[in-house]
Amino acid sequence: MADSEPITLQAGSAERPACVTFDRRELDRILDLYGRMVAIGEWRDYAIDFLRDRAVFSIFRRSTEFPIYRIEKDPRLARRQGAYSVVSQTGLILKRGHDLARVITVLDKPLRVVN
Repeated sequence: MADSEPITLQAGSAERPACVTFDRRELDRILDLYGRMVAIGEWRDYAIDFLRDRAVFSIFRRSTEFPIYRIEKDPRLARRQGAYSVVSQTGLILKRGHDLARVITVLDKPLRVVN
């Protein structure tokens, strides 16, 4: 009879739903690009969201505005177009692929010559 009893969970023991995150290598690549863009004065702030279906790194020119770019990781698209994408402020997908380093090159500005 013990097998047919309903299972009750105690307060605080409920499992937390899994969410998608960036791993250490991915964050290192993103933050390296972010640091370079802050150094040249292009970007000023960022936000990271770990959602149930995707992870989002949002980039802001000013913290009071909408993000100018979003770097997204969506594992559901890993076998199709690629899990990584860069999305503009208007929602246009600038680049999508399987390799994060290649995808974020669309945001990397070429070096300038200083006279």
